[in-house]
Amino acid sequence: MNIARTQPGEVVIIGAGVIGSAIAYYLTKHGIKPLLLDQCDVCSGSSGACDKAISMQSKNPGLHLSMAMESAAMFPGLGEELDDDIDYGSSGGMIAIENEQQMAIMENFVARQQALGLPVDLLSIEEARRHQPALSPSLLASTYSPADAEVSPLKLTFGFARAARKLGAIIHTGAKVTDIESSGGRVSGVVTSKGAFRADIIINAAGAYAPFIGRLVSLEIPIKPRRGQIIVTEAMPPTIFGTLWSARYIVAKHTPDLIRQEDPQAAELGVGLSLGQTQEGTLLIGGTRELVGYDSSTTPEALSTILRHAVNIVPGLKNIHIIRVFSGLRPYTPDGMPILGPTELAGFLMAAGHEGDGIALAPLTGKMMADYVAGGIESPAIQKLHLERFAQ
Repeated sequence: MNIARTQPGEVVIIGAGVIGSAIAYYLTKHGIKPLLLDQCDVCSGSSGACDKAISMQSKNPGLHLSMAMESAAMFPGLGEELDDDIDYGSSGGMIAIENEQQMAIMENFVARQQALGLPVDLLSIEEARRHQPALSPSLLASTYSPADAEVSPLKLTFGFARAARKLGAIIHTGAKVTDIESSGGRVSGVVTSKGAFRADIIINAAGAYAPFIGRLVSLEIPIKPRRGQIIVTEAMPPTIFGTLWSARYIVAKHTPDLIRQEDPQAAELGVGLSLGQTQEGTLLIGGTRELVGYDSSTTPEALSTILRHAVNIVPGLKNIHIIRVFSGLRPYTPDGMPILGPTELAGFLMAAGHEGDGIALAPLTGKMMADYVAGGIESPAIQKLHLERFAQ
């Protein structure tokens, strides 16, 4: 097989979702013109099958929240930088609290977030309904943070990819990676369904499919696909302002055992409300967090459970019309944090495992990885997120 060069700059990125596209863009800002590969198309995986939230409040206080806040600060001028409309908006976000058990969890959660500098407050239900009139008056309370924002995942991903291409990146879609070549203990190239390419650096940004790429170089990558199901409604007048979650979403994400007695079916499906309204007026109602392998189908059980919970939070949803449903496979890791940076094979880098936080963390991840490739200096975050942490 003839070996093509990825000139100029022999860097190959596997996976053209939001993470891979962001890395490609930030590499071009260093003058590096990478090859971006995807077995399907740009934004054809989980980046194109998720909601629009840039969520701070859902992040666990610590490194996760610190990274999210740093990444969020990059969004306000990003559309102008990319010369693309990414539907960015900063209307804040709320987490609805249904009962005393959730209140106790959220009081602790909010206090720790405030300690890291996140602007977030607990509101009475009366105060909350002034921000979000659609909330049920039977709720106990709500949080509110002006730091939460939203963006179109599709427009963001394509915006990164188009800007990267304008600056010299090469994008090959329908290019399934079938082998990774190495020599002398470091990578030397990739073999794809569209040919073979030399590479001094290969970045595995394949999301939920990153383990398959890892096995090509005998690396076990502890990422599992986690299915998230989402409902799309008919267009409506302005109904939801900013992004709305339920505290059950936070509990399901960080301490799922606490909701098993309250609602076993919802606990099994990982159901917790995530609700937002697009600029076109449709509502996105999610979601689930299910470990069901690579099954990306939607199920009546999950969809009915999502809707039942959503109506408890926002009663006005009861009579709206659903126009479609979809699901995406989020790349889940055992500690809920992405895997970034170098591995034991020289030149083979990881940038996957963001689960539902890929959109929010994409600008920061792209910049950190590009800075590392260009200058060899790891950020403190990357140093803590190596693959080897799971071996320990």
